[in-house]
Parts: sequence; structure tokens; C-alpha cells
Amino acid sequence: MKKLILLPMILVIVLVLSCGGRGTSSQPQTVQIDPAAREAPQLAQMVREGRLPPLEDRLPRNPLVITPYERVGVYGGDWRLAMVGGNLSHMNRYQFYENLVRWSPGWNDIIPNVASRWEISPDSREFTFFFREGMKWSDGTPFTAEDIMFYFEDLITDRTLVPSIPVLFRQGNEVVQVEMIDQFTVKFTFPEPNGVFLFQLAEADGGHIPLPKHYYSKVLPSYNPNAEADARAAGYADRFAWFEALGTTANSDNAIRNGELPRLSAWIWEIPPGEGAASQAIAVRNPYYWKVDTAGNQLPYVDRLVYDLLQDTEVLVLKILNGEIDWMDQYFATASNKPLIYENQQRGGYSLFTTTPTEPNSAVFMFNLNHPDPAMRELFNNRDFRVGISHAINRQEIIDMVYAGWGTPAQVAPLPGTDFYHERLATQYIEYSQDLANAALDRAGLTGRDAQGFRLRPDGARVAFTLQLDVARLEFVNMSELLQSYFRAVGIDMPIVTSDRSLHDQRTRTLYTYDATIHRFGGGAGLSVINDPRNYFPFSGNSFYAPAWALWYNNPQGIGSQIRPEEPPAQVREAMALFDEIRITGSMAEQTRLMQRILDIAADQFYVLGILWEGDGYGVVRNNFINTPPVMPWSYAYPHPGPENPSQFFFDPTIRMPN
Repeated sequence: MKKLILLPMILVIVLVLSCGGRGTSSQPQTVQIDPAAREAPQLAQMVREGRLPPLEDRLPRNPLVITPYERVGVYGGDWRLAMVGGNLSHMNRYQFYENLVRWSPGWNDIIPNVASRWEISPDSREFTFFFREGMKWSDGTPFTAEDIMFYFEDLITDRTLVPSIPVLFRQGNEVVQVEMIDQFTVKFTFPEPNGVFLFQLAEADGGHIPLPKHYYSKVLPSYNPNAEADARAAGYADRFAWFEALGTTANSDNAIRNGELPRLSAWIWEIPPGEGAASQAIAVRNPYYWKVDTAGNQLPYVDRLVYDLLQDTEVLVLKILNGEIDWMDQYFATASNKPLIYENQQRGGYSLFTTTPTEPNSAVFMFNLNHPDPAMRELFNNRDFRVGISHAINRQEIIDMVYAGWGTPAQVAPLPGTDFYHERLATQYIEYSQDLANAALDRAGLTGRDAQGFRLRPDGARVAFTLQLDVARLEFVNMSELLQSYFRAVGIDMPIVTSDRSLHDQRTRTLYTYDATIHRFGGGAGLSVINDPRNYFPFSGNSFYAPAWALWYNNPQGIGSQIRPEEPPAQVREAMALFDEIRITGSMAEQTRLMQRILDIAADQFYVLGILWEGDGYGVVRNNFINTPPVMPWSYAYPHPGPENPSQFFFDPTIRMPN
């Protein structure tokens, strides 16, 4: 099944990027909207009461047509799911994946979304996007090209609000030029060919735009002379803090929390996470949602999304067994939980669906190469130290004990069967050998021992580092004691600290006050290798192993950051320069060649350690929850189930359920 998922990804790269020399365009699917077309009963009642305009006045002239996976659905029901440990990005997958363009279901194409169609110039420098006349934000305000221009002409030029221009919208130090052709047309012009722009826009993190001008303009003195005073009146130190609280991009954590923010999504907040009842967040249907099914019925079908906000994964497993989760695959889908969940399908009224891996590793072990303590930094940057740590890990035992034998030992690398597979990067230093580990640690200069047998650094301190873990990542917590024993056997001390997601993210994403951590995600299949190369060089804030180097690449002034950017070593800078070349070429062959060179450097540098390539994953779906695919890629770059159009999921009232 893995190859069935990966091959379409490779095909779409070839199809789209090979068109760069002759120009490309997309055409939307259209449907004639019958004035009598159906809408949700609650909305129809609001229309009758005069509290909402008629459906034909809420839909754009050319709504986006969603073809149901199985059949046209019916309205009603609460989609019950959960969030464990404060992971707000989880909500982006279900609720907020509404970029200009999007991945198709199955990850085999790029299709229209907010942009109804687009045209690309023959040299892949100009991208013209066309929008839907009559499309509206969730508060009923028209969405137009001015919302796009606002980001580039007002927000992005205000350095007190946007410290640095996202890499997505610049090439080197040159920023994309954005021109409004008319109220429903915008043209992006890059200084050089940009062969990956559409793909980056389609990714989960491509949702920087659009932002509603009528909502965010209040933080700008050019629109609101009282912006600073209004910020203080709202309880913020200044308008920058106010803007941060509102949400600096559409998919930022603060934006997700913001229940007042007008949206283009199928569901909008009634009770945002962190407000109202502490145990739940509730989203209700957006009456201005601009998508319909093939019969002209306004989507979404489901009335509400009801998230239980949990701190304990075991509670989530119990909810699944009791039939209290309708569709979900996050947090609980470990190998150790699978037998119990599988055996209780009939009692719980659910079945299992399959997710196929796309990540470069299921457990990326990272040292903080930019550690603020000079002695710790010297230790972690010693490549022989990292090689020794890698040889000390008994990967097969972890796979057998934590993943129920469900995986293959591997470093962090593109998956086999893809154009970017790199054997040296994938297989080096994965042999479990205490002899090899001790030899490498000796080469690192860590030959002294204390009375307890732990190695000593050159300064006489014990060789020790703390492993910071997200408590909700059970597989990482479960393997941590094994890792601790492996490292103890070769004279390395590793205390373990677990914390909830929000505190863990603060330490690893904001303050970078950690020694080592384990994460997952990143590009491992198809174009995601190029779109999300976080593990192959310090590409973004998600490159936790080298945050200061990534900051130097993305925000060399360090504006708005709590750490200072640092110029990386020469080979790391070479990888960054190679990636800049990738971004300005429309040739897939050239992009592949350049990316292979970046992978060569990654193998030389050996930034991060991997544990395993995991087997297929799973999730649970209630038997009456319809239009959900049985197989889908598992990736944040493809933020499932977002591309599968959750707005067309529905409950079949004719199916009898056990509870």
C-alpha cells in the first residue's frame, strides 16, 4: 500500500513542475445552484426568522463542488473527537485546512480551494489566482482580493508585527511582488522561477493567507489611529502583543484559540479551546461556507465538532472502546493499544481504517546543537558523540517492546521506493553494538569515568543530558526508559522529564531550553521531502536540533525571537544555498539533483538520530459515519483528514448502532 500512495505523489511532481516551461492553468468544477437547494435545517430556520440571508445570497456565484466519497449525505449530528495535552495543531487537520490551493484526496494532485483557479507563466515566475465572486467570511463580510493584498501591503511591511517575511513569500532577500488585478484576481511575481510555490501553498503550513482585512486592520495605525490605546484597553502591553493574541497567521495557535476571528472554514467556534467549559471545545457550522456537494447542498453535513479536552490518553482509549469517538487517529494509535482497540470493534460500534506512513522516521532523536551552555554545545556538536549514542540504541528491541514488532530500524531519511531514498543516510550507525558505541565515545574524548561508571567530560563534569518529552506521546515515553538503560550501559546519564504539550512546546519551540527531545514529522515521501526538509538541514522552527541556525536562515535579524540567530558551519550553509536553488528552478530533474546533494550533506553532518520506520498506522471510525476513506496518508504536510474534505462526512441515521 505504501507504493500506491507514493507513486501518485511522484507523478504530480512531474506533471506540475514539468509544465513550468510552457505555463499551466487550472479549471474549477462548477455546479448550477438551484434557488431551492437544500441547507441545514438550523440555517433554514434562521432564514425564515430573518436572522440570516437566503442561501443563494450566502454562497458565491461559483461555489466549490465537493464530490462525496461514497454518496450525498444528510444533515445532522455531533462529530465527537478529542484533543490530548493541548495540541492545537490537531484542530487544523479537522477544521481549518482552507489554503489558497489544497491537496486532492489521496494526495495525487493540487486542486482549487479558496482560489477557484490559477495560471502560471511559462517561466514559473508569475502565479495568477482567481477568486470566487460572492464568497464571504463566516461573519458575512465579502472575501475579496483586498484580503490578500492587506497581508502583503500592510501586515508584512510592518516589522513590529511581522518580524520577518515567511520563506514561502521570498527568494533569498527578495520578496514576492503581489499585484491586485481586480477585486477577484491577484498575481504573485517572484524574481526567479519558483517550482515549489503551489506545493508549499497546499501544505498544512501554507495557510499564512488569507487573513480578514476587516478584522486585523484594527491593529494598524494606518487604519486605526487609536491602535495602541485600543491594545492597552484590551489588556495588552502594545499592539504587537494584541496582534500576537489575535493570531499572526490563520493556522497559528493563537488564531486557533480565537473564537472571534472570521473564518472560511466549514465549522467556526461556539466555544473555543480554553473558553467556557474547560472539558470541551465546540465548533458549529459556518452559515457562509462556500462549498456544496454534487447535488448543490451546502456543506458541511455535520452540525458540530465536539472536542473533549483530555490530559490522559488512557481516557481517550476508554472513550473509543465505549463508542464515544466518531473518527480519529491521533494520540492513541500505538502498536500497544491496537490489540485492545481491534478486539472491541463490535462492542464499540466502530471499525479501523489504515494510515500509510510518509514521515522520515517515527522517532527523531535530537540534541540541541545550539545549546546555550557552551560545554553542552561542545558535547552535542561532537559527531563522534552522536555516533556513539546511535550505536548504543537497540532499535530492534524498541520495535519489539514498544511497537509490537511493527517497524524497521532506520535513521531519519526519505523512505525506500521514493526518488529521494538515500541509503547511507538511512542506514549508517544503526547497528546495535556497545563496542562500537564505546569506541566512538572514546574518540569523542569522553574516556574518564566517575565512581558510578559514568563518563566524564573534559571539564570533569559527568556526561549527562536531560530528555524532554511530550507526555501525550506515549510511544516516546515508553521507549525512554529503554534508551536510558542503553545509554547507562555505555556510561551516559540521561534523566527524563515529561510535560504536557503546551509546556513541552514552550521549551522546544520558543525558549529552546532543552538538552534533547524526541519528535516526529518531516518530509519522508514524494514532494514532502522538498516541502518539509526540517531534518535534512536547519530549515525552519521545526528543526529543533539547530534553532539558532534555522533562525539565521529565515530571520537573520532575529526580530521577535527569544534566541539569537547564529551563522552555521560552512557545510550547513551549503545545504541552505542548495535549497535556495531548488526554490528557483522549475525543473524536477534539477530539484532532485540538488535535494540529493542536501541529503549527502545531511549524511555527512548526521544532525539527528532515528529509531524506526513504522508500519501502517490506524484510526477508528464509527460504523454510521460515512464518506470516510479506508486508507489515507499519515502526514502533517498532508494534514489528514483535511484534504479528504471532512465537510462531506456524515452520519447515516438508518444504520443501527450498539450505543
